[in-house]
Amino acid sequence: MERKAVRIAENGPMLIDGPVDITMPDGSCVRSDRFVVAICMCRRSKSYPLCDTSHRQRCRSD
Repeated sequence: MERKAVRIAENGPMLIDGPVDITMPDGSCVRSDRFVVAICMCRRSKSYPLCDTSHRQRCRSD
């Protein structure tokens, strides 16, 4: 099996050299053929488990 690199971005996603198959807790599989795959660590992503940069949003104080 080929070794893949994994990087964790500060305040951001986990970056994995792709392509990858991601097995979810319910047993379903998410496949990404991208060169680098960003895995959401904050669970804010609307396309979870893939990152959509939702971690960049900040709460507004009124």
